[in-house]
Amino acid sequence: MESLAPDHFSPGTTYLDTAASGLIPTGAAAAMAASVAAASEGRPQEEVFSAAVEAARAACGRLLGVPAGRVAAGSSVAVYCGLIAQSLPAGSEVLVAEGDFSSLVNPFHVRPGLRVRTVPLERIAEEVRPGTALVAVSAVQSAEGRIADLDAIGAAARAHGARTLIDVSQAAGWLPVDAAAHDYTACVGYKWLMCPRGTAFLTVPEDLGGLVPVFAGWVSGEDPRESCYGRVEPMAASARRFDENVPVFSYVAARESLRLVESLGVERVGAYDVALADRFRVGVARLGHAPVEAAGSAIVAVPGLGGAAERLATQGVHVSARAGRLRAAFHLYNTAADVDRLLEAL
Repeated sequence: MESLAPDHFSPGTTYLDTAASGLIPTGAAAAMAASVAAASEGRPQEEVFSAAVEAARAACGRLLGVPAGRVAAGSSVAVYCGLIAQSLPAGSEVLVAEGDFSSLVNPFHVRPGLRVRTVPLERIAEEVRPGTALVAVSAVQSAEGRIADLDAIGAAARAHGARTLIDVSQAAGWLPVDAAAHDYTACVGYKWLMCPRGTAFLTVPEDLGGLVPVFAGWVSGEDPRESCYGRVEPMAASARRFDENVPVFSYVAARESLRLVESLGVERVGAYDVALADRFRVGVARLGHAPVEAAGSAIVAVPGLGGAAERLATQGVHVSARAGRLRAAFHLYNTAADVDRLLEAL
């Protein structure tokens, strides 16, 4: 079982930790290095940077099923969740899942005047009520790979007039996501999309979702070249008004990484990733361990084995330790031999 893109990666270890950070394709790394070298020599890069950001924005939109005009380019999911938190009226109730990722939930806890209600993931849909203003949940749970029932959550939110914010950081790139079905989605690029750190995206509704661009700078103007001094106006009419001044070298690489994901297809990548994860689930069960139930997920968490992660790393096998569990995450550059090596090491 050869990897899906053997010519695009050159791993030096058995790397099974994409849920923490994905491998950067060699072509993306080369593009980034070339851009850094050009900048070090004083060669103009502004057009390269602008083109890279716009290409990455458009590619993210295609992968998530929305036009580029609904995609903002940034560097942090926490920043975008903070933007949404700041845009909610005082007294708003936000419904979140127990144990969800901090970058998603914490901005709502620290915003004064909001009421954050936390319930188990499997009860999110049934816990939406008339007073709920926003449901904020990860499509795939970082800690153990459980997949949220987004259809049920979306239906419940619509029935009660609540908006939805879906963090797709652990989904985009292997699990098909329809951002058009939600008010907002946010994701980092450095996991399953295999971009460098410093890349993140926000999708918003056509009407921009009532968000206040509280951190708007010159890049948020309709013509950024004319928005460098004084008040920024007019603001971009699209989601670009929520852009951050991004780390541009990361976006030069992101354009290439996203191009690779698009060329392979999310459905194909997902089927491949889940097959590897299922191979590990079967194998680790034979060793006498019971993984957390997360059917159809590319992430596998095994209680009681978190302490093995450090030992495995000394053998060149890289996984994560999360909440006492061993967490392995399988992606397109992995092979069946990688799974078997992990099982042998365990």
